[in-house]
Amino acid sequence: MPAGASPPAISVVLVTPDHYDVIRKTVRALARQTIRDRIELLIGAPSRARLGLDEAEVAAFAACRIVETGEIRVLTHAKIAAASAATSPIVAFGEDHCYPDAGWAEALVAAYDEGHAAVGPLMRNANPATSLSWAGLFLHYGCCVHPARHADCTQLPWHNTSYRRDLLLGYGSRLPDLLLVEGMLLDDLRARGHTLGFQPAARTDHVNISRFSSWVRHAYWGGRLYGAMRVQVKAWPRWKRACYALASPAIPLLRLVRSARRMREIGDASRLPALLPAMIAGLLPHALGEAVGYALGAGNARERYSAYEMKRYLHVVAADREWMST
Repeated sequence: MPAGASPPAISVVLVTPDHYDVIRKTVRALARQTIRDRIELLIGAPSRARLGLDEAEVAAFAACRIVETGEIRVLTHAKIAAASAATSPIVAFGEDHCYPDAGWAEALVAAYDEGHAAVGPLMRNANPATSLSWAGLFLHYGCCVHPARHADCTQLPWHNTSYRRDLLLGYGSRLPDLLLVEGMLLDDLRARGHTLGFQPAARTDHVNISRFSSWVRHAYWGGRLYGAMRVQVKAWPRWKRACYALASPAIPLLRLVRSARRMREIGDASRLPALLPAMIAGLLPHALGEAVGYALGAGNARERYSAYEMKRYLHVVAADREWMST
């Protein structure tokens, strides 16, 4: 920590199974934060040597530490390892394909004065040229999408939310399962009487999948993981698993209606007709995966889904990939 600097106010976790270039753009966005000298950056990586950290680009942070994890096959395992090394009271999860505005960290920290257990940011589309990207943004982040307002949002964006460190790590051995399908973690916090805060002043640009083959596969593995983890975390009996698997054909319509409602709430319903084909192309394989998850479990969905979340540059069109590398 630089001499005279304030202690870390927030710890930001980034994970890469590859080298520093994959997270460089995100680190540069974090280095532009208004409170960068109060940010502790924690990088989960297979090894320090393999990462090849650019020391000059992290010099402005209160601290930057590399948490060596060995080979990363399941994203949440590396995220938890890095979060466990945090020394600040707030842990925020970042991504290699998400670039926060300069006031993001300061706005998140300020929102905790309201006593929340978790605080999430406003999501914007970083690669808006394709319908697949917009479909992904609305299906995955719903009421958190720009220009959402504070009162409109009842959920928080998975993979991009911040938490009180003591509450997050207090889940112990349960945390890997809950963080895999983060909505279950958020629901559990709410069930325990905690409040969740949406902070529209904390804005971030998110790169969404824009390659069709990746869009379909990501949806399937995400659906299978979601179904399997619902069964596992909630200990569903066989009859309930069978009922949900049989009801899975209704899931695409239900999610489409929900997404349309949220788009209307944030004033962006005019996009819906153009996005319908892309949304349906994602909702159908997701529903199939969810049914398989209810019936047969996760299989290797943890690893397969993680690959899409850790190496987003492989799953976007050429123009998006080029922009991510600048």
